[in-house]
Amino acid sequence: MYKKILMPVDIFEMDLSDKAIRHAAYLAGEFGEITLLNVLPNSNRSILRGFASDIKKFEDFMQMESAKKMKSLQRLFDIPESRLHTEVRFGNIRDEVIALSKTGEYDAIVIGSRQRGMTTHLLGSNAESILRYANIPTMVIR
Repeated sequence: MYKKILMPVDIFEMDLSDKAIRHAAYLAGEFGEITLLNVLPNSNRSILRGFASDIKKFEDFMQMESAKKMKSLQRLFDIPESRLHTEVRFGNIRDEVIALSKTGEYDAIVIGSRQRGMTTHLLGSNAESILRYANIPTMVIR
């Protein structure tokens, strides 16, 4: 089994994580750890220059809400909370997942994804983009 698993989650699309949670918990086995990562989009500060304090307040609010939802997501795992970690970042999903997978010394990435459709075939999904650039074993759960 894997010692450290990185699991990107979208707190606004929780249904994508249901099957992936079971797989991640299975892959973690008795001793593995799972880090749930939620990546929020960066605010475009150049457009909203005069509202810097409002942007900071909004980002703080989004980070707190994300942390709350991820805490409730942790309850769906059948492994001890001591082996579950959460992290919230701002930026591009693919870039943040790849960066954390390299710096955090993770053994695998587990991602929940929608069924392949016309939009993901033409545009590519976040899961497919992460799969393309990851340097560690990556499992996409549909």
